[in-house]
Amino acid sequence: MCGIIGYVGQEQASSILVDGLKRLEYRGYDSSGIAVLQRGHVEVRRSVGKLANLEQTLSGGDLQGTMGIGHTRWATHGKPSEQNAHPHRSGNIVIVHNGIIENYLSLKVHLQQEGFQFESETDTEVVSHLLASYMKQSQSLSEAFRSVVRELQGSYALAGICEDEPHAIVTVRSGCPLVVGQGEKASYLASDVTPLLTHTRDMIFLEDGDIAVLTPGDITVMAVDGHRVKRKPTTVDWSADAAEKGGFPNFMLKEIHEQPQVILDTLRGRYSYDSGEADLPDLSITSEELSNTKRIWIVACGTSWHSGLVGKYLIEEMLRTPVQVDIGSEFRYREPMIQPDDLFIAISQSGETADTLAAAHEAKRLGARVLSIVNVVGSSLARDSDGVIYTRCGPEVSVASTKAFTGQVVALYLLALHIGRIRQQLMADDGRWWLDQFRALPGQVEHILRQEAEIISMAKRFYTKSNFLYLGRGINYPIALEGALKLKEISYIHAEGYAAGEMKHGPIALVDEEMPVVVLAPRHRLYEKTVSNLMEVKARNAPVIAFVSEGERELGGIADFVFSIPHSHPLMSPILFTVALQLLAYHIATLREVDVDRPRNLAKSVTVE
Repeated sequence: MCGIIGYVGQEQASSILVDGLKRLEYRGYDSSGIAVLQRGHVEVRRSVGKLANLEQTLSGGDLQGTMGIGHTRWATHGKPSEQNAHPHRSGNIVIVHNGIIENYLSLKVHLQQEGFQFESETDTEVVSHLLASYMKQSQSLSEAFRSVVRELQGSYALAGICEDEPHAIVTVRSGCPLVVGQGEKASYLASDVTPLLTHTRDMIFLEDGDIAVLTPGDITVMAVDGHRVKRKPTTVDWSADAAEKGGFPNFMLKEIHEQPQVILDTLRGRYSYDSGEADLPDLSITSEELSNTKRIWIVACGTSWHSGLVGKYLIEEMLRTPVQVDIGSEFRYREPMIQPDDLFIAISQSGETADTLAAAHEAKRLGARVLSIVNVVGSSLARDSDGVIYTRCGPEVSVASTKAFTGQVVALYLLALHIGRIRQQLMADDGRWWLDQFRALPGQVEHILRQEAEIISMAKRFYTKSNFLYLGRGINYPIALEGALKLKEISYIHAEGYAAGEMKHGPIALVDEEMPVVVLAPRHRLYEKTVSNLMEVKARNAPVIAFVSEGERELGGIADFVFSIPHSHPLMSPILFTVALQLLAYHIATLREVDVDRPRNLAKSVTVE
């Protein structure tokens, strides 16, 4: 979710670059920098923290030139520091990069053997040195880019400039968004349209594999083999506010639709398919400590607590290790029986949730190893933990959490695989099998998002109702809780989530024709029991919305609405059901004309008890 900006033209580049980076701040970052070609030499300025720090560095006005690139970085490889901030240089080449180079370690070894010296902890520096290596072979910058991308594995948006080519920026996209635009005697590039709207409305959205060369008067797009490709410009009539939302009407819907990318970003660079292992470089908890863990604690609040409950089912099934899940606000006040060999997992989107922070401090005091799953780099929880898994969701602006939940569950998948391989409970073939399940998730979520019209039809039928009941079993019981919470948060409709088997122990007394019942019924070992629960509510004349596995036919004549999710392993189904339930809550709320991004009485980060 980092930001890239580039400019080549006739005006001073530094002010255009900084203004563009400001318009990308909403994406989140921990450091920033720009590079400007000044009198034949590329000058680089970088700083840690807010853009105001970079502006202070540039306040002397000594950076003059009409071509440059800029970047806001959110750490993935290497802590936030000026050394790790972009742009990165190798000789007379300077680049910026979004994404992750998965094979950077093997490339780094090769480049070190060639004599290249590395000054940062980033994967990006590998690309700058690779470009420099190819430029030694008398290649142009665009030819060098074409050679380099053949060696890269992962996702990336790259932009580079070279002192030997004073009027050209070269950029390439694979898996990360890039847009280019032509103005009057100037060309621009950025991670999204937001920084470009003040300069041009005619833009080209680059596609995977595109390499573009920007000069003041022209933009040339080519494929990796060098042949030119035509990309039709799009006239963008968004406002700046709409641009930040990617053209969506609000941040919540944008963030729901970002979840396939969140899954990709949280997975990328964190596994080896050949060995079937997860690679979690920021874990900082040894294999021996993880092998000796007898019990796991998960503590969180709200939606993060629901992801922790999913983690309990997941870890206990994959690792056969007992997991205790607590609500953060309750944990400290019941004298928890934590032992020194326990692993304590704290989950928080912001990393500043007061109750979860306090619980982590208490666990650490009692001798447990503390691992945090957080979205915000450098947050209090991340700093105070022994190890961390960042979810790489980018900023989640909407108060009701959506994509952060998905990132947390994916992080728990990776953690379970990591521990399972360490303990040899999972062999390499098992690990590769699980990785196949993980890697299928983005496409499966995309499939659900393409069926949004079906969910809108449901919402139109039920948005006037006052009460909902959500039922799930096994690993999807927490998803019933999450679905009900999402509806409560943004539509102000009373909703309750229940374990389906518990319905007859009380909630069934409330069921009548005015209470829609949402039933999660994937095809797994509890399917028949879930259908029995559905029949019980149907016998009370309740309208039933059934979310089922693809190909399910049995419930078509029973439920009032049936929505199919792609067939998946039962442990993967929570993410798929959750996305569908997010869409249902969202469309019910919008029909009730509620501000979905800022629901009443709620705060994004709960920093008090």
